[in-house]
Amino acid sequence: MWSFIQKIFKALVIAPLDFITKYFKSFVLLLIVLVFFSAKESTPSAPPNLAKLYLNGAIFSAEDFDKEVDKILKTPSIKGVLLLIDSPGGAVSASVELSEKIADLKQKMPVLAYARGVMASGSYYAGMQASEVYASKASLIGSIGVIFSSANVENLLNKVGVATQGVHAGEYKEIGTFTRAWKPNEKEFLQNLVNEQYQMFVDDVAKARKLNAKDYKDFAEGKVFSAQNALKLKLIDKISTIKQAQDRLMELSKVKKAYWLEKSPMERFIEKATQSVTSIITQALGYQLLMR
Repeated sequence: MWSFIQKIFKALVIAPLDFITKYFKSFVLLLIVLVFFSAKESTPSAPPNLAKLYLNGAIFSAEDFDKEVDKILKTPSIKGVLLLIDSPGGAVSASVELSEKIADLKQKMPVLAYARGVMASGSYYAGMQASEVYASKASLIGSIGVIFSSANVENLLNKVGVATQGVHAGEYKEIGTFTRAWKPNEKEFLQNLVNEQYQMFVDDVAKARKLNAKDYKDFAEGKVFSAQNALKLKLIDKISTIKQAQDRLMELSKVKKAYWLEKSPMERFIEKATQSVTSIITQALGYQLLMR
């Protein structure tokens, strides 16, 4: 038992510390290089009139995205936004926040969503609120569904001689626990919760894309579609290149020459690193109701 605990401690604490110590200098050097080159970026010859928003990776928080939207709204010269999406989805709450933010932004200026890889589940829920939705011909679209999952480590705990204990008030307070199998009434409660969220997803897609919610078995049910089939189902407006999407945004925004407001390399690096760490920690320590 003690040796098992030592192995766990080494894996969770010692190994990460060794990694940080070993690569700390390289990490610092990389940051310095990024700062140097971001500072060297040339200043645009005119105020930015278009902006790019990025929705990449798993969605667990809308906070950083909100900040980027606020930054755009505080720049009066910006007339339109290109929303670049490559995300498999994520937490329901964060996806809903993103969707509402994009819908609000669309009321102020044209927003063109472009799926350049995966626009699925939560990221579709967010991106569908754009003025128009374009997609790369190789992109994957849809996965309109909801999942709630958790591991069951009861057998593992029994094998290593670890027993859990605690007190709770409320029949469903332990719902979703990973230390034992779910009780039938708990599973039924969670299924009803997932069904409710799924119905919301279907209804909102139908409203945003002008579809009939009764046809959900065609466009939803967790199915992932090629861009060609997504176009047939009216989940997207057009299959195009990113250049064609940019040209369309210029047309919608009535911009003759594009001057883009983009994140610096440093901002993109920090955002990517933060998203990766947040995703790993969230998935390792708990469960979430996910759109995926």
